[in-house]
Amino acid sequence: MAEIAVLGAGAWGTALAIQAARANAASVALWARDPAEAAMIAMTRENTRRLPGAILPASVAMTSSLDEALSGAELVILAIPVQHLRGLLARLPAALPPVLIAAKGVEQTTLLMPLELVASLRPQHQAIILSGPNFAHEIAAGLPAAAVVASPDTSLHQSVIARLGTPAFRLYGNLDAIGVQVGGAAKNVIAIAAGIVIGAGLGENARAALITRGLAEIGRLAAGLGGRSETVAGLSGLGDLLLTATSLASRNTSLGVALGRGQSLTEILAAREAVTEGVTTAPALLARAAAEGIELPISEAVAAILAGRLRVREAMETLLARPMRQE
Repeated sequence: MAEIAVLGAGAWGTALAIQAARANAASVALWARDPAEAAMIAMTRENTRRLPGAILPASVAMTSSLDEALSGAELVILAIPVQHLRGLLARLPAALPPVLIAAKGVEQTTLLMPLELVASLRPQHQAIILSGPNFAHEIAAGLPAAAVVASPDTSLHQSVIARLGTPAFRLYGNLDAIGVQVGGAAKNVIAIAAGIVIGAGLGENARAALITRGLAEIGRLAAGLGGRSETVAGLSGLGDLLLTATSLASRNTSLGVALGRGQSLTEILAAREAVTEGVTTAPALLARAAAEGIELPISEAVAAILAGRLRVREAMETLLARPMRQE
């Protein structure tokens, strides 16, 4: 029996399992879909493929059985890419403890954000979103960090903070789940654009300008979907965008850099194991915004580049040719 079940043994799921143990969870179950991978991690106590160098504490049990992982759990953390959330939710039992979604993005087929997806499939479940400027390897190492847990239920905030927070991993509650989810999804798209700017040799000035205008774009989308634009000034917006768009440790930024240098999306993705969420998020986010009549010029340019409809230079020229206006 585990106090906390972490479903998804990627880098982020592994880091959250380590953090849960650090936060004094009596027992943590970390679930991997692949039995061979689960067995290897259990034997070595290290996820050498996804998070090398991070050793699992003794209180973390590795399993490939969902039943084992969920047995006795008081909190379930879903740490898998958004595009796989629907399939995993369909496999979970009808009765579940509160669910913490540790994923950022928009489902391609439905244009739903994570909590909307849970609400559509499992409306009876308590669900909350985790988002913020967090690299998995730093969380696993216990380096200082902060994040947001968001839902309209403040008691759920406090429960999750008590189970997962520590002095070095500060968690803040937020009632604006829409704004938090928009920030987490859109920052990956803006980060690809920021990487493209650097890869294309357009300079740091251009990247700073793009990140700033990208933040305004995220705020416009958050407000248009029913969130609060001021949420974007916090950890789940500005904080996450700064981290993701300024570091080559970010998969989205590094992909953008490679695109800016002239590599094709196909060859970039072929060389990667980990999911680069911004690639699937860009067109889905754009479609969601278009349905609400919200203009996202940077995201539109990124989606066009990813789809092969525009070259990098053409996209930049299009953005620079937009009409001047007051900030």
